[in-house]
Amino acid sequence: MINTTIENNFMHHESGGDRPARYRELRMKCKELAYLIDGLCHDSREKSMAITKLEEAMFWANASVARN
Repeated sequence: MINTTIENNFMHHESGGDRPARYRELRMKCKELAYLIDGLCHDSREKSMAITKLEEAMFWANASVARN
């Protein structure tokens, strides 16, 4: 039996249509927040984790654009 979710999640997704513009906007806003965190927070494990989680959020948002 074929699982359509697995098939979709593990295939290449072309970046046509308005996807490149949506990727750019997501990256721009995530970068803006990363600079805010960098400027307001002291260097610490927590700051590093916040930026890492922001990178993860950007990844998953981009995956959502690609997959859906």
